[in-house]
Amino acid sequence: MTKIIFVCFGNICRSPMAEFVMKHLVARAGLERDFVIESAGCHPSVGTPLSGGTAGELRRHNVPFTRRTSKLLLASDYKRFDYLIGMDKSNVRDMKDICGGDPDGKIHLLMEFAGERRDVADPWYTDDYATTYDDCLIGCEALLERLR
Repeated sequence: MTKIIFVCFGNICRSPMAEFVMKHLVARAGLERDFVIESAGCHPSVGTPLSGGTAGELRRHNVPFTRRTSKLLLASDYKRFDYLIGMDKSNVRDMKDICGGDPDGKIHLLMEFAGERRDVADPWYTDDYATTYDDCLIGCEALLERLR
């Protein structure tokens, strides 16, 4: 069983989008029993619902999602998950601070799996959820390919 948690700043836009995109890819591959996939934020306002822009973009691509609210990444998540995947370099730094470092090399930047050392576009500032979706899809497809 491979356990993955996607992490961004507030856990209402990028990390839940990546969570649901990855769950969709895994389901299409018939691998649901092989994965646990969640998301969290380094600085969320805990209990905030999924952003409307994220929900709308997932609907546009027929990616199923459930109602959810933001949650905080905990230090204990480092032991619970095999992969802790940040949406941007700032998230990765915060994740290492929260988790007390990365002694087992579990913390990654999502776009690294696609061979790119860049951030997933943040729709919080641009309202461009389509670009964020494209980044999440590219990164999650590459991650799933690596894990197969």
